[in-house]
Amino acid sequence: MTEISFAWCFSLCALAIWRIAHLLAKENGPWNLIVRLRDNLGSGMWGQLMDSFYCWSFLISLLPSSWLSSSQMGFLIQWMALSAVACLLERATQRQHMYMRITPISRSYLDKVIRGV
Repeated sequence: MTEISFAWCFSLCALAIWRIAHLLAKENGPWNLIVRLRDNLGSGMWGQLMDSFYCWSFLISLLPSSWLSSSQMGFLIQWMALSAVACLLERATQRQHMYMRITPISRSYLDKVIRGV
């Protein structure tokens, strides 16, 4: 078996973290298991945590960062970096963040603002 470089391991771990966190926070899951769990937890603290992609990426990053690191400082840096890459991937894949909607301002509204009417 060939040796996989650290960069490849890091990249694959970041993609896996993004995928799992996205599944848990944004999708229904197989047989709607995730959405049922979310419904059972309600709107309390646990239900809100279940909907938070950023919380999931932070928690899920713990295991791969401990696997990749060889020191305590490396663990902390890789934990934050893996979570950050997953968060960047999430932002990059959200359509509403990619395009800003520009709503035209009506002429009457501009007249009111300029004249102070």
